[in-house]
Amino acid sequence: MSAIENVKCLIIGSGPAGYTAAIYAARANMNPVLYQGTQPGGQLTTTNEVENFPGYVDGVTGPEMMVQLQQQAQRFGTDVRDGWVTKVDFSGPVHKVWVNETKEIHCQTVIISTGASAKYLGLPSEQHYLKLGGGVSACAVCDGFFYRNQEVVIVGAGDSACEEAHYLSKLCKKVTMLVRSEQFRASKIMEARVRKTENIEIIMHTDTVEVLGDGQVVTGVKAHNKTSGETFEIPATGFFVAIGHTPNTGLFKDFITVDETGYIKNVAGSSKTNVSGVFVAGDAADHVYRQAITAAGTGCMAALDAERYLATLE
Repeated sequence: MSAIENVKCLIIGSGPAGYTAAIYAARANMNPVLYQGTQPGGQLTTTNEVENFPGYVDGVTGPEMMVQLQQQAQRFGTDVRDGWVTKVDFSGPVHKVWVNETKEIHCQTVIISTGASAKYLGLPSEQHYLKLGGGVSACAVCDGFFYRNQEVVIVGAGDSACEEAHYLSKLCKKVTMLVRSEQFRASKIMEARVRKTENIEIIMHTDTVEVLGDGQVVTGVKAHNKTSGETFEIPATGFFVAIGHTPNTGLFKDFITVDETGYIKNVAGSSKTNVSGVFVAGDAADHVYRQAITAAGTGCMAALDAERYLATLE
């Protein structure tokens, strides 16, 4: 059994939220330790081009940006480590965290920036083009711009699917929306908005069978209408999946208050959770905006909140 390590500030997760928190914490002499988790760099590592992060005039690839953020955090002395947190105990005055099931760390402050994972249909063809960056996306706001004046398909039935379809309709020539059941899950007002948008075609009760392409880029979608029984192809250069996200918060729910979908509840206007000394940043608490820049902003907030909390302990 290895010795227990004492840490002033532990950051769990390595997306824009975690690294921004690390930059602020390191500069405040909090000696942050950051564990990268199972997806080092977070969701942005699945994004080819990031064009909407301020300061990158010519854009940057997601992986490149995450390497730069990591280097910036390390430049100020952040201890960036491989490994993921497998258990926590926030029941007492000491915040206990276990890494890779073996190493025990006692933390004065913890910043949870574990993010969320987009849900995908799980089709082999979808995963193939997702990995290539060749036309499959789970974020219309991030990637819609690349499909200007093109035809795209979006799958989903909730408010965010309607919102993303509407967003795409302003950029794309045509948006085909596939709804898997016989009705929308979205609010009536959101459903009405997509229904009255001229260049959105809605096909109800329809499953996606396969994402079609030439091996490199998407060329269409094969779909199956469960009402008529017919299988048909829709030409498209982009395939958007908008069936929700799963926040990576299961680890904390015995101690940290979450909402009905698992997002961590923070004290309004702050990064504080229901446990003093434990803070949250990024998509683990944000199901509304989910952008790199907003995640980074809350990472800054979490580090400042943690710094103020540490000052009260002295």
